Amino acid sequence: MTSAPTATEARTYRVRTYGCQMNVHDSERLAGLLEDAGYTAAGEGEDADVVVLNTCAVRENADNKLYGNLGHLRPVKDARPGMQIAVGGCLAQKDRASIVARAPWVDVVFGTHNVGSLPALLERARHNAEAQVEIKEALEVFPSSLPARRDSAHSGWVSISVGCNNTCTFCIVPSLRGKEADRRPGDVLAEVQALVDQGVLEVTLLGQNVNAYGADLGDRGAFADLLRATGAVDGLERVRFTSPHPRDFTDDVIAAMAETPAVCHQLHMPLQSGSDDVLRRMRRSYRRDRYLGIIDRVRAAMPDAAITTDVIVGFPGETEQDFLDTLDVVREVRFASAFTFQYSKRPGTPAAEMEGQLPKEVVQERYLRLTALQEEISWAENRALVGRTVELLMAAGEGSKDADRGRMSGRARDGRLVHVAAVPGVRPGDVVETVVTEAKPHFLVADGPLLSHRRTRAGDASEAGVRPTTRGVGLGMPTIGVPAPLPLAPACG
Repeated sequence: MTSAPTATEARTYRVRTYGCQMNVHDSERLAGLLEDAGYTAAGEGEDADVVVLNTCAVRENADNKLYGNLGHLRPVKDARPGMQIAVGGCLAQKDRASIVARAPWVDVVFGTHNVGSLPALLERARHNAEAQVEIKEALEVFPSSLPARRDSAHSGWVSISVGCNNTCTFCIVPSLRGKEADRRPGDVLAEVQALVDQGVLEVTLLGQNVNAYGADLGDRGAFADLLRATGAVDGLERVRFTSPHPRDFTDDVIAAMAETPAVCHQLHMPLQSGSDDVLRRMRRSYRRDRYLGIIDRVRAAMPDAAITTDVIVGFPGETEQDFLDTLDVVREVRFASAFTFQYSKRPGTPAAEMEGQLPKEVVQERYLRLTALQEEISWAENRALVGRTVELLMAAGEGSKDADRGRMSGRARDGRLVHVAAVPGVRPGDVVETVVTEAKPHFLVADGPLLSHRRTRAGDASEAGVRPTTRGVGLGMPTIGVPAPLPLAPACG
């Protein structure tokens, strides 16, 4: 094991993130905690003194990916006395001490409920010269109460809840993240205000099931109220949220989206399957007609809404007709894009033990038909936007080889990725207006001149290389039934 650093040493760190937006949010907290403890971020291409792997247990081959990465890190650690490796996230919560058993060069294993323990566990591992494994069974403080080091100067994730009360038969998240716990509205808004004070223009409200927000607080209408209140924060230009669940999605949320100018007309609404029989076996608690009714009401209130989704192909027992029902829904809704997945067993889930597991070749063939259809729809929907003026919040590092092509990238208000011709003086975090000139299935192109360019404080921070930090808001778990009052002014799923 490693020796303790001297007082003058500046130990470096790197956090590698796998999986969902909740893991991205947690990784920002891990970086903030490490910097509070005196670590500094490792430079590009440099080996770090501490490498943290924030893992996912949902994706296929998650175990293979983790142990493959740990295998690559072993010779690096052997060549660097004092280096430490920490493993956290959902896979750590699930596998616990078996990680150290399989990879004894790991120094720390921590779970989804004790993100804040990482610096102490690293120090304990150095002092005791042995691996530290600490997995809590319940959340003690919200991750959002911890300091954060954010990658973007112009946008930020704001967690409104953790955990999930759903029992989808394909999903292991509730057993790893726990039951839903809602954050106090006042704490959410205080964090949003702190971000805006730093120049952030866009926030995404994040939860495993955001529109169930309020059930833990005794207020079923709390999410619509929170959307309106967040949109009313002075200086905040864009509000997004992910992910909702069709079961809990109500008309007051649609109204809040339509009536609050800062709330973007973008909706990620997981479908999973277009077959009622499959939805029943998935234990999704809604059916095809309810789903389509929600989409119809969203489109009536916001005709320009870009709707995206998740679809699982090849769930146990899925027949050809079940799959055709899914294709029918995809054709009817005309999603802007879709995250499509081939079903694979997740140990510990009810679906893994179901009869009717499909051959891989059947799942693959259906998957290719689905993706071909969605690609066709996405391209047609994007072509309909050629000639339209779009407002873009410029970003860094989105899209492939932008710099080589003399382009930059930005996100439209509806969430679409748009590549623009690079213009001197336009920085990530600035806001521009331009006209769409070309469409591809997964992005738009605007190669003409900019119609406008607004420099922002976020752009100034990006240009200066400043990564925003927040101190964390809300020191404990919510008091059930006693939410902080919302002001009167207006990302699993």
